[in-house]
Amino acid sequence: MKKEQTAGGRKALFFFCVGKGYDHVSRQAFEKVLELYRPDETGVSVDGYPVMEYVDGRGDRFFFMRQETLVSYDFRRYLPVLREHFLDVDLAAEVNWHEGANAPDRVLTVHTVGDVNAGVFPPAEPAYVRNLLRALEDERARAEVDDFSVVTEATHWTGTFKGQDPRLMDGFPVPMLDIEVGSTPASWEDPRAVGVMARSLVKPFSGSQRLYRVLCVGGVHFERSFSEAALGDFPFGVSHILPNQWIVTGDYASEGGYEKLRSVASSIRGGIDAVVYHEGIKGAFRDQCRRLAGELGVPVLKHKALRRPEALGFTP
Repeated sequence: MKKEQTAGGRKALFFFCVGKGYDHVSRQAFEKVLELYRPDETGVSVDGYPVMEYVDGRGDRFFFMRQETLVSYDFRRYLPVLREHFLDVDLAAEVNWHEGANAPDRVLTVHTVGDVNAGVFPPAEPAYVRNLLRALEDERARAEVDDFSVVTEATHWTGTFKGQDPRLMDGFPVPMLDIEVGSTPASWEDPRAVGVMARSLVKPFSGSQRLYRVLCVGGVHFERSFSEAALGDFPFGVSHILPNQWIVTGDYASEGGYEKLRSVASSIRGGIDAVVYHEGIKGAFRDQCRRLAGELGVPVLKHKALRRPEALGFTP
């Protein structure tokens, strides 16, 4: 396992949709970014909007890009710009809203990007997920936004739901995240929540702690045990989460499904220290998790083991 870098010079790129009807959260978040960081214009423009840049005291650079629709909604269109100007960034993240009929409300969430059904997974850096989740929680508590909670959710890519070919993501091999406020219009428009998000965006590189990196399999979309692990004091490195619904539809019990499991494990930078499965998944999926863990020479854990990290014998 590698120790996280502490020197400056890293780069993060954030996408803000400002097109009417798609600018929930992101327009207000961008305005807050301007207020907080006073970024400068770069020489790059997208959809007629200049990309802005802020450099912090450590020399880390943060680029803020506006566009008329979500990048994930029209990834084919924006991919050439990303490849021309931003292939060297360490992280790219879409500032977004979350919604869904059964989604929890008043949440601030971070999740990795990937298509579980198709088995397409961009690189994942658990440190960035943890740093952003912890920053959101710290800023939420500092601002006393007590009616919101910070959670992670299952890996997914909204481009899939808009007919985008998930293999397009292979053309931009950068860790990608969604950072969201959910899950109703009242929450999207809450300036306190948006302020917490905006103050957290410049903290993905803030941690230097060695992590216990896990691949999480099973559970529901917002799986509490995985969120608690990602946010807890023990340094779990949670990134890709494969929920039960998509390992079923993605046929992860088959030989082709096993190759998808191998693909997601290999996409996690620094490798993994354990495969963790939710005890609610069926035996065939558990067997695949055991098979992968055996191949990689790491333990396979039930999700309840995340509540007893002292038993893992890991020293941060």
